[in-house]
Formats: sequence, structure tokens, C-alpha cells
Amino acid sequence: MTELSLTQIQEIRTAVLGAVVKVPGALIGLGILFITLGMIGIAGQTLFSFVSINMLGAFLIVGGVLQFAHAMKSHGWKNVGIQMVLAVLYIAAGLFTWLFPIPALEAITLWLAAIFFVTGFLRLVSAFMHRHFGEWFWMVLSSAISILMGVLIMNGYPESSLWLPGLLIAIELLLQGWSLLFMGLAARKLIKGE
Repeated sequence: MTELSLTQIQEIRTAVLGAVVKVPGALIGLGILFITLGMIGIAGQTLFSFVSINMLGAFLIVGGVLQFAHAMKSHGWKNVGIQMVLAVLYIAAGLFTWLFPIPALEAITLWLAAIFFVTGFLRLVSAFMHRHFGEWFWMVLSSAISILMGVLIMNGYPESSLWLPGLLIAIELLLQGWSLLFMGLAARKLIKGE
């Protein structure tokens, strides 16, 4: 095996980071913002859940209005009819989440539990299909954790619907923030030629 030169390593880093190398400060700033929002979300999970569901409602309403505007510019009754139905559904879903945030959070929590159950079951099937590989145990473990997450969500349902969506969004913001921060720091280091 041959050793890579410093120049080759730097070329590989530049190729991997791509356009990120040009704006490391923006990535670092965005990473810090996401980390801050994630920490706020973890501290106030219920508030974060309600803010998130209201934002979802707003996006659905805006999406419905844009769909409606697009339908008005379309031609042919089939095309216009389908787009109008979709626009009404988007707007109705958005209004429902605004007017009834707790049932909307409960529906999202049930959806999350279903996702954990389904992905856990599919991973378990996949693990047994690949049991001749030595690492299949990790797929079984991942499957068990997903199914356990679904059980825990359902065990605390409907109370968990008040805080769980906010917690999961906060965790996602933290993970994304840290990855953006480290990518920005790596890009800055690459620019400085270290």
C-alpha cells in the first residue's frame, strides 16, 4: 500500500468538501445557529412541539395557496380539478393543524411510532436475510431499538405527543448543527493549508 502525499490528501479533502470550502464561515455560523436552536428545543420540548406544528400548518397553507394559484393558470379540466383538490387538501390540513394543534401532534406522534415499527420490522427481515454475514447482529440490534422506540412512544401516548415531536426535531437540529460546524471547521482548516 502506498502512502499519500500531503498534496494528494489535500486534493481529496477539497474534492470531498466541494463548494463548502468556499464558505466555511457560513457553515460554522449555520452550525452554531442549529446547535442553539436544538438546545432551546431540548430545554422546551412542549413549546418546540407547538411551534413546529404551527410552522407545519403555515407551510401547508402557503403550499395550498400556491397550488391553487398554479391550478388557476393550468389548462384542461382534469389537470385543474386534481390541482384544486390538492390545494384544498393542503389548506384544510394546514388549518386543522392551526386550529387543533394537540390532535395534529397526536397524529404526528402516531405516524412516528408507525415509522419506528415499520423500519424496525423491515430491518429485522433484512437482518435474517443477511444472517450469513457476521455483522447481521448489528442489524438485529438496530431493529430492536427501532421497535423499542415505537413501543415507548405508544406506551406514553397520547401524553408523549406533547413533547416527543419537539424533542426529535431538537435532536435533529443538534446533530445537523454539529455536522455543519465540523464541516465548516474542516473547510476553514483546508483553506488555511493546515
